[in-house]
Amino acid sequence: MAIIGDMNTAVATAPEPASPRLPGDLAIWFFILAEMLAFAVFFSSYAFARSADPELFNFYQQTLDRNAGALNTLLLVTGSWFVVLAVQAAHRNDQAAVPRHIALGMLCGAGFLVVKVFEYAEKFGAGISLSTNTFYMFYISLTFFHFMHVILGMVILAVIWTQARKGAYKPGHCNGLESGAAYWHMVDLLWIILFPLVYVMR
Repeated sequence: MAIIGDMNTAVATAPEPASPRLPGDLAIWFFILAEMLAFAVFFSSYAFARSADPELFNFYQQTLDRNAGALNTLLLVTGSWFVVLAVQAAHRNDQAAVPRHIALGMLCGAGFLVVKVFEYAEKFGAGISLSTNTFYMFYISLTFFHFMHVILGMVILAVIWTQARKGAYKPGHCNGLESGAAYWHMVDLLWIILFPLVYVMR
């Protein structure tokens, strides 16, 4: 009977599993959904225009540097991985690792911007602009729209890096960090869709 009593006590005092929650603030998720909706409209418009003139799109798509696009994909995916490590470090209260991993994520984002600037310089140097043809209009518009989101993501990472250096993110107090991470992952996800859509798919 004592054993049964001890078992009942253990069951009664066992911690209940944590209920699933949405990481970060709810407001950032509304913002992310609005941004993704805007990109969805952009992507749909691209697909519609491509279906109307696949020969033009297939021809000029070959002028893009797929290696640069693939490198940028690797940079953003790696950057997201570092941001995940930063969030995990905050949850285990590893204060030194949080800003270090955020900084590495920012470095990957900076690498993305540098590669994209070289791509733009090559195209603009060749006299290509929004008015060159439909393909380049979409290429420049889509990638530049995403480029600006990467810059905003870098600003957000810089803010949370500053806060992380002050020890602001600890177990139970990670909303700001998680919100910034969620936005950065959105930027990564959008490029993962954009890269094959514009650079690869024929």
